[in-house]
Amino acid sequence: MTKTQEQKIQELIELRERAKLGGGEKRIAAQHKKGKFTARERIDMLLDEGSFEEFDMFVSHRCIDFGLEKESYLSDGVVTGYGTIDGRIVYVFSQDFTVFGGSLSEMYAAKICKIMDMAMKVGAPVIGINDSGGARIQEGVKSLGGYADIFQRNILASGVIPQISAIFGPCAGGAVYSPALTDFIVMSRNTSYMFVTGPKVVKTVTGETVTADQLGGADVHASKSGVAHFVSDTEEEGIQLIRKLLSYLPQNNLEDPPVAPCDDPIDRLEDRLNEIIPEVANKPYDVLDVIEAIADYGEYLEVHRHYAPNIVTGFARFNGMSVGIVANQPKYMAGVLDINASRKAARFVRFCDAFNIPIVTLVDVPGFLPGTGQEYNGIILHGAKLLFAYGEATVPKVTVILRKAYGGAYDVMSSKHLRGDINYAWPGAEIAVMGPKGAIEVLLSRELETIEDEKAKADFLLKKENEYKDKFANPYVAAKFGYLDDVIEPRNTRFRIVRALQSLQTKKDLNPPRKHSNLPL
Repeated sequence: MTKTQEQKIQELIELRERAKLGGGEKRIAAQHKKGKFTARERIDMLLDEGSFEEFDMFVSHRCIDFGLEKESYLSDGVVTGYGTIDGRIVYVFSQDFTVFGGSLSEMYAAKICKIMDMAMKVGAPVIGINDSGGARIQEGVKSLGGYADIFQRNILASGVIPQISAIFGPCAGGAVYSPALTDFIVMSRNTSYMFVTGPKVVKTVTGETVTADQLGGADVHASKSGVAHFVSDTEEEGIQLIRKLLSYLPQNNLEDPPVAPCDDPIDRLEDRLNEIIPEVANKPYDVLDVIEAIADYGEYLEVHRHYAPNIVTGFARFNGMSVGIVANQPKYMAGVLDINASRKAARFVRFCDAFNIPIVTLVDVPGFLPGTGQEYNGIILHGAKLLFAYGEATVPKVTVILRKAYGGAYDVMSSKHLRGDINYAWPGAEIAVMGPKGAIEVLLSRELETIEDEKAKADFLLKKENEYKDKFANPYVAAKFGYLDDVIEPRNTRFRIVRALQSLQTKKDLNPPRKHSNLPL
């Protein structure tokens, strides 16, 4: 008997309701009991209300092995589609742990690939919410092929559209590489973890006993490995972080970042900056206080906060313009550049350059961290990454030397020689090959050897150090050669940066034609 139109519509409504239940009420309850939301609940929190358009709701797997022909669910473990965030279109996939533990199948991967292809066509960001037990073992190589298909799209989309990953549950084995290929990773505490091999395999192979959280929890990846850029206490907080992050980013590499309305005066004077640098040269201060003083409304979004804290990276606005900030942090390890800080800042600079986000660099760096640990682990290569990133970047680059800029670190931190567009310094800036004590010990080593009396030697050293300071503990030597465009009063820093950025809005800078560069990896 032929179905009536009304019956067909009723069937559609029932199928939709079935699809929305995922793995069923019991599994949804189990997900909530773990303190986790379902795939669709996460999408609803992420997107503007009522904006989600779902694709492939009626897709199911095609596997007939290991009893799977008797167990099938609509949507097949991942919810995909598009919607808006603050009115701007984004594509999203959200893995559904209630269906086969969120495990990836051939059709599941095809759904993700479809929305990634659409995002590339229309030039919109992709957000992936990960909560999956890994590959669907019953499907064998088809699930592995599905992962590789996703990886390939991640690679082609890199630097073309923003890609953001949220890890709100397990993410293990091959599944970790898709988030690792994206621009930013957000992890939630207590409910998420990432690792290539789990605790059981680690125990079997190495004999090491470790929990999932110790091996790949949010805090581990935020502070030790640097895999996670943001950590949230709850999924709601993580989703709000994603929304805030996107507010600083353009839709794609051919657009400029959005400009926000701003009534914070650009000529706002910050008198506290005139006194923020301690009189004692090696005494610390918090560079975040400087960022807070100069950014619109004192607001900024710090990226990689818990990793390599000797350098600060993050987004802020200047007169509504979205800007990436890189700043040495004297509060940690005197702001020295080491392997982790170089990698962290280099990746951030390259992201900003890919997406037309100007870079403001605040410099207070005593040099690169010495020692066998750094040398054996390749500080030369890793330091070169930051050097390379700044030298390759063609976006507007404004640099302010706050206090110290010693040695090769002066060059690396967006100096005029690496196509820094506008370079300023505060009046107390020290720009030299090395600090006074080390310089005098090298320059006058023979004279020092001839002085036998220790007091006379100490007096001689002090006198020469003071002479060195008089010559180099000021920015005017560099300014004399045009390496600085101006020496500015600290309290005027916000105004000078805003004006500099305004003047650079039409900047054009080109790199030589090439297939791609050979970054020192």
